[in-house]
Amino acid sequence: MNIESLKEAGLTEGETKVYLALLEIGSSTTGPIIEKSKVAKSIIYQLLDKLIEKGLVSYVTKEKTKYYQASDPDKLLDYIEERKKELERNAKQVEKLIPELLLKQASAKKSEVRLFEGFKGMITVHEHTYEKLKSGEEYFYLSGPAEQPEYFHAYWKKDHKRRAKAEIKSKILFHPKVDDETLRNRNSYKGSEARRMPIEINTPAWFMGYKDVAVISFPSSNPITVEIINQEIADSFRAYFEEFWKRSKPFKS
Repeated sequence: MNIESLKEAGLTEGETKVYLALLEIGSSTTGPIIEKSKVAKSIIYQLLDKLIEKGLVSYVTKEKTKYYQASDPDKLLDYIEERKKELERNAKQVEKLIPELLLKQASAKKSEVRLFEGFKGMITVHEHTYEKLKSGEEYFYLSGPAEQPEYFHAYWKKDHKRRAKAEIKSKILFHPKVDDETLRNRNSYKGSEARRMPIEINTPAWFMGYKDVAVISFPSSNPITVEIINQEIADSFRAYFEEFWKRSKPFKS
């Protein structure tokens, strides 16, 4: 007999063996049940109690001895139907808990800091934007360097085409000494606006932010980029950016 269907209905392997044994031997004490089902003596009462709870086994007491009897096989359908109703009730209860559970999950999220080295590492951090940002959302860059190697420019030109296709927006504040050609290029892509910083801050670092991500990068022959996943820090970076952005002027070629 294929007993997998009984297991899928919610009976354990031990419960299935005991139930089938009782169907064959009829009313019985535990001894014959153990012998027929091949289950351990130490768990026979536990299995019988579970089957009684499920309405699949009953018992009578004769001279202080319990005789167990399997319920009619039709009771299996009643048990399955009741289990189905119980699962539906549980599903509705869990559904109500989902918002609360999501809040708990959000509050439990910890900050994460990752360090990347080299040009490829810097690009990896930038391309994480495509994993988190949706159409219409934006990222920003603060203190973009005045000068970059040509292969940096080649990557950004290619990436802005990809960004525009994904309909992600971009705001960039470059160092005041950046050349007009760079600004002209970055402003030529859909959804991108590039300006000069309103003040000159001579630092090799540039900053980036979006959603709960804050990035600090130190471009050099071997760039170092730090990616921070923390909502408060990301909000702080954005606050600084927005203040500088308000003071900046749109680029006019």
